[in-house]
Amino acid sequence: MSSLAGLVAVALVASLFMSFTVGANSNSAPIAPAVGANAISTLRGALLVGIVAALGAVAQGGRISETIGHGLVTGVTITPLAATATLLTAATLITIGNSRGYPIPSAFTVTGAAIGAGIALGGGFAAATYAKILGFWLAIPIVEGVLAYAIAWLLLDDRVADPPSIALLAGGVGSALATIRLAVLPSPGGGPGSIAGVVARALGLSTGTAGGLLVGGAIGLFTAGVAYWQLRRDVSTGIDRMLVGLALVVVFTSGGSQVGLATGPLESVVTSSLGLPSIYLLGLGAVGILLGGWMRSPRLIQAVAREYASLGPKRAIAAFIPAFLVAQAAIALGYPISFNKVMISSIVGAGLVGRASGSDGVSATKTGYTLGAWIASMVGGGAISFALYHALAALPGLG
Repeated sequence: MSSLAGLVAVALVASLFMSFTVGANSNSAPIAPAVGANAISTLRGALLVGIVAALGAVAQGGRISETIGHGLVTGVTITPLAATATLLTAATLITIGNSRGYPIPSAFTVTGAAIGAGIALGGGFAAATYAKILGFWLAIPIVEGVLAYAIAWLLLDDRVADPPSIALLAGGVGSALATIRLAVLPSPGGGPGSIAGVVARALGLSTGTAGGLLVGGAIGLFTAGVAYWQLRRDVSTGIDRMLVGLALVVVFTSGGSQVGLATGPLESVVTSSLGLPSIYLLGLGAVGILLGGWMRSPRLIQAVAREYASLGPKRAIAAFIPAFLVAQAAIALGYPISFNKVMISSIVGAGLVGRASGSDGVSATKTGYTLGAWIASMVGGGAISFALYHALAALPGLG
């Protein structure tokens, strides 16, 4: 086996390891509020995490993968050696955090590691890209915290009836879900299509934005009607079903936003060196996410569900909706994000309503430790990846 083929094989294994770690770590967080609200068991939640996140990885993972693979350094093409250094560094750091019960943000770690290996390879800093991504990251806790707090306050207000308020939220999520781009659906331009777009064309409506929005609105109204009917029959059962449904939507979104962290460093390797379309790489990542979600996620599900905030069903709903919207915005823009950060920001915002009413609310100590881990993971990931690349390059036959 040639040295290039050997490096590609090692990099593919590293990508599988990283996607396994992502499945165990980042994709666990979205199901946590449903577990914390006792709407679903931990083990059943872990099973669903693996399956649904893997589907999301294939359907929506391309944009993030492209950014990680091509957008973080300038002037160089990521080599198998640099990809291996990136993935081994990130996966190891995330696994250590996972084993200690502290969710390490995959996006921070992978981004830092990718930049470190790219600079070691001789590339330059993509400053404009960093500014955009950093601005998005800084906005996440503010936007999500405010939205989650506002939704939780509304749902917990005794003056607001549950059926219409929750049904309205369900309709909004249904409409948004119908208009997101999925790689498995066709579009007239040849890129990813949406459910609304496919239905609009099937009904002979406008193939442009107007037709898709019209169908998306109709799907939202239908979703709201179904939710309202269920809530009128049995409020408690309706809330639990809404909670689990939202959890699965967010898990699907997490797969699409997180798989690129595992596959992105190999984008140029697979498309250039092997001449394969990136869908094969996303499939490999989906397999790793599936296995990681099944085998390692229960501990992290418990950590996020129990240790960061005490959420009831309504506050859990309030945590899911901003997480879904922000993560889909990140996918559309191609920005890597940490789903741990996304979920914890929403959980904190919704949990603060609990604190205001005298419950245990948010664990400030746990949240503080997590913030420190976020910063350390990105800086440490860059430094370690830089050093690891040079160490590997010094080995006979690899330099």
